[in-house]
Amino acid sequence: MPLKKTGLFFGSFNPIHIGHLVIAGYMAEFTDMKEVWFVVSPQNPLKPAATLLSETHRLQMVRLSIEYDNRLKASKVEFGLPRPSYTIHTLTYLKEKYRNTDFCLIMGTDNLATLKKWKNYEQILRQHLIYTYPRKEITPVPPELENHASVINTRAPVMEISSSFIRKAIKDKKDVRYMMPAQVAEYIKTMHFYEK
Repeated sequence: MPLKKTGLFFGSFNPIHIGHLVIAGYMAEFTDMKEVWFVVSPQNPLKPAATLLSETHRLQMVRLSIEYDNRLKASKVEFGLPRPSYTIHTLTYLKEKYRNTDFCLIMGTDNLATLKKWKNYEQILRQHLIYTYPRKEITPVPPELENHASVINTRAPVMEISSSFIRKAIKDKKDVRYMMPAQVAEYIKTMHFYEK
């Protein structure tokens, strides 16, 4: 019996927005992945922790976004792992726990460009496929990574939208409700997130 191919889309999702959802939907529909998990990161080693909303609220926003799509799942797997979170540790844990699942990574070409800075990146490339989506910023990807046998470059739609833009816009009292699912916009408004 073939292993179920599951894409892991890591991120802070601070907050989740339509750009994230378009990428996940594309991967679930236009590649051979059976499902995509949004892996909410409690702390990215490369990002300052002070700017992060509580992980439980970020997870809840992801859940609200995908509640009617059974191809997409919200994962809090990293909440129970040692911090800071390293992708290789999460992958090792998941492979052990879900033996019938073939986990692959979903990342922007900007992340692929910095993959060599990741802990045990060679092991990740040996054991997992990486599906990339294009980013507007032109970040040069080393040729040995761009053309690596484990890297699959997709043509997912490019969207110029970011969580940091949304956070700043909310702080500046701008209406950004169409940049995220309505239930997420409502949750942020009710909780007064990102207003200060």
